[in-house]
Amino acid sequence: MQLSHTPAAMSAGFDEPNLVSAAGLVPVLALAESVGLATLARQHLSVPTDKGANAGAKVAALVAGMVAGADSIDDLRLLRHGGMRRLFTGAYAPSTLGSFLRAFRFGHVRQLDAVAARVLAGLAARAPLLPTSNSASKSGLMLVDVDDTIVEVHGYAKQGAAFGYSKLRGLNALLATASTPGSAPVIVAQRLRKGSAHSARGAKRLVTDALRTVSRLTPRRPVLLRADSAFYGADTVTAAVRAGAQVSVTVRQNAQVKAAIAQIDEEGWIPIAYREAVYDEVAQRWISRAEVAEIPYVAFASKPQRQQVAGRLVVRRIPELNPTRQDGLFDVWRFHAFFTTSAPELVDTVTADRIHRGHAIIEQVHADLKHSALAHLPSGKFAANAAWLVLAVIAFNLTRTAATLTGSGLATATTGTLRRTLIALPARIATSARRVVLHLPQAWPWQDAWRKLFHLACGPPVPHPA
Repeated sequence: MQLSHTPAAMSAGFDEPNLVSAAGLVPVLALAESVGLATLARQHLSVPTDKGANAGAKVAALVAGMVAGADSIDDLRLLRHGGMRRLFTGAYAPSTLGSFLRAFRFGHVRQLDAVAARVLAGLAARAPLLPTSNSASKSGLMLVDVDDTIVEVHGYAKQGAAFGYSKLRGLNALLATASTPGSAPVIVAQRLRKGSAHSARGAKRLVTDALRTVSRLTPRRPVLLRADSAFYGADTVTAAVRAGAQVSVTVRQNAQVKAAIAQIDEEGWIPIAYREAVYDEVAQRWISRAEVAEIPYVAFASKPQRQQVAGRLVVRRIPELNPTRQDGLFDVWRFHAFFTTSAPELVDTVTADRIHRGHAIIEQVHADLKHSALAHLPSGKFAANAAWLVLAVIAFNLTRTAATLTGSGLATATTGTLRRTLIALPARIATSARRVVLHLPQAWPWQDAWRKLFHLACGPPVPHPA
């Protein structure tokens, strides 16, 4: 691909008042209005009136900016270019939105959490974010994943910033996602903590909030909570069990776990489809270097009776190779165990191991957020950054719902892909018969998906002259 004219024969000027660079915000904000984003924010937020006036419109503006690609306060200026004011009202200046965020306190962030949960419930009613049919698993489980990540920050004016377990200076974001084997995850709970916080700090409350939200989205559906070893604690696990969820949590290799693994019969190990596995058609089994087995297990046996949880210990073992990556003279195994309360008659050993390994999907959500609105935590105030995290979650779920409504392969795409295909779409604004008409690029590769989204969010299209 090359220029059709010489650079000297070309010119450019920023002089068109009827152009916008993010026409995809029209159906997305129509979707947000249909679930009452601004109304919910206005009803639940009690930010002081000197900074919190028109809280609903300001929340909607912040979310719109994040959907369009803003990852800092200054980036919100993209809401005030070209013909944006012909399409939207309440396009506040970045300084106004920054002052609004800095007025937040911890209680206001919790109020915004409630807004996010209600917005997600409205979005789930508009689109099949968590489809009830589940042909990929006979258990029909709703999968809830919990994990934290460090959002790196720079400078010394960030409240709560510290060096965490990743050796990076930043703040700790704790998230809970919900998904099914056939759908992309949505975020059902979030919390910002100081950078040096332990992974499990506040996990009990977040798990309780997440499971309550999931029960409202898909009532009477079995839920499986997945987490890594950092969340293997009596408080978190018992909170999930009391909320009616099953758990699948990685365990640390302590003396009790090692003793349980040693009791597994050698005949109980089952080869699984792992890396470099080969399926033997004659024997109808996998020829694999990895094997799984299980044994009954009582978690937290040293705790009081009310904190003990009965279940099973599922163990995966893989051969330990020497430094030259070759087999040794005798078998030496590495063991990876997790504790689960899932019903054996519905989830067998091999299936339980496969489902548990799917916990890594939450890492994709972390990466997605860090490549969009969570690339920065823009304020020096901790509460402002905590509110920014909640708004980023609302923008994430809103974008995911828009992609789901298209009914195309974009339903499982990343936020960056959705922004490039559905949101960052240039348009020229015109009027015809008192209606606003958007003239979009001809032969846009994803125009069918965009048309379907626009039709579902804004109503049926109205014919207009070319």
